[in-house]
Amino acid sequence: MNHVTRPSHTAMSATHGDLADKLGKKQFLTFMLSGEMHAISILNIKEIIEYGTLTTVPMMPDYVRGIINLRGAVVPVVDLAIRFGRSANEVTKRTCIVIMEVRGASGGQTVGLVVDSVNAVVDIPNSDIEPAPLFGAGIRRDFIEGMGKLNGKFVILVNVDHVLAEEELDRFTPADAALVPLS
Repeated sequence: MNHVTRPSHTAMSATHGDLADKLGKKQFLTFMLSGEMHAISILNIKEIIEYGTLTTVPMMPDYVRGIINLRGAVVPVVDLAIRFGRSANEVTKRTCIVIMEVRGASGGQTVGLVVDSVNAVVDIPNSDIEPAPLFGAGIRRDFIEGMGKLNGKFVILVNVDHVLAEEELDRFTPADAALVPLS
């Protein structure tokens, strides 16, 4: 984990997030997944990296593609398409891993999310965010933070805290992962 840049990134994100909330809008990273545009809040995003070689870990849920060595830290990588109950997408040259810091009652965990491609960081006014639909999104309702209106279309705003719920993160303890050799 990069202890030098993380505190300034957190402070910058919190300050920027507070400012965006005061201005009545939030910033999201938009990305493609299974042909649909999704978005996640930028506040927990640490970085975006190319999809590379993963080390598979036995007995993990099917949506955990494996782990990566990110500057000496073991980072579990979750396939968001599989987590949403869809089939795994083909890895292409545009496939990325979004590295996020997810917080729970027992502390923080760095997790990578596999997405088909990353688009852009966008501002979505609070007035253009609708509640999660009761039906029809094809994703568990608790995985959706809301629906954002962007350029006349809806974007699914992913609730990362629920997608990567703490009880799921407990499966990725650093001590257990350290037993797996990194390639």
